[in-house]
Parts: sequence; C-alpha cells; structure tokens
Amino acid sequence: MTISPVAKAPDRAFLFAHPAHFLALGFGSGLSPKAPGTAGTLAAFPLYWLLADHPFYWVWIAAFLLVGVWACDVTGRDLGVHDHGGMVWDEIAAFLMVLPFAPVDRLGGVGAFVLAFALFRLFDIWKPFPIGWLDARVPGGFGVMLDDVLAAAYAVLCLLGVATWM
Repeated sequence: MTISPVAKAPDRAFLFAHPAHFLALGFGSGLSPKAPGTAGTLAAFPLYWLLADHPFYWVWIAAFLLVGVWACDVTGRDLGVHDHGGMVWDEIAAFLMVLPFAPVDRLGGVGAFVLAFALFRLFDIWKPFPIGWLDARVPGGFGVMLDDVLAAAYAVLCLLGVATWM
C-alpha cells in the first residue's frame, strides 16, 4: 500500500488522540512496524477468548463491525489514507466472525485456530473476486470493513468444508 505524501504515520500520540484511532489501530497492534494486519488479526484472540461463551457473541460482533465503520472512517480521514495499513479493526472484527467455525473438535484447538488464522489472512491478502473489486470501489469506513468481512466469509466456507471433509 502506498501512503500519500500528505498522509500521517500513526504513532502512540495519534493512537490516543481519539477513541476512533484507538479502535481502528487495534488497541495499538496496528502500530506494528511489520505486518500490522497480521498483528491485528492476532489481537482478536484475547477478545475471542473473552467473549466466546457469551450468549450474545454475535451481537458483540455486529456492534464491533458497526463501530468499525465509524472508527475506520474517522481514522482514515485523519491519516489522509482511505485504508491505511495500520488500521486493523477490520481484521479484528472480521476474524472474530471466523473463530467460532474453527474445527476444534476435528483438529484440536491449536491446529484449528492456526488453520482459521491462515485462511483468513490468505483471503485478506489475496483478495479474490469480488473482494479486491469491491475494495477498490467502496469508499470510507464501510469499504474498509467490507473486504475483511468477505475474506472472513471465504475463510468460514473453507473451514466448514474442512469440518465436513474430516
């Protein structure tokens, strides 16, 4: 991703300057100098373990997605980049959609979560149709969140296929 000349590089001060920045930058995981999207995806695990048994898990996820539209829109505007690489709330919220489908009973906890992580990152980076097409055309915070939700859907379909096959 190319950062425009007017774009700011997010730092610790930027992270805490606005609640939207704190969320969009994944509690600071998006400040990782290498692979911030991967760091953001990993940051979803503690949230998952905290919420996995909550009766309103999917309500939380829906709220995370809606708040993410706002947080990514504000942060993208403040950074001067529509979908800055440090904005990882989209990875966090979308990966939380994938984790309940990890075939833990078939592969064991670690293997299932590694597979879920690898599939989500694959589709998030590769952006097969229509993900890449939509990513290039849907603006604002909604566009930032949309491509990761679709990557999560692809990952879930693969995980369901693995669970069925095994």
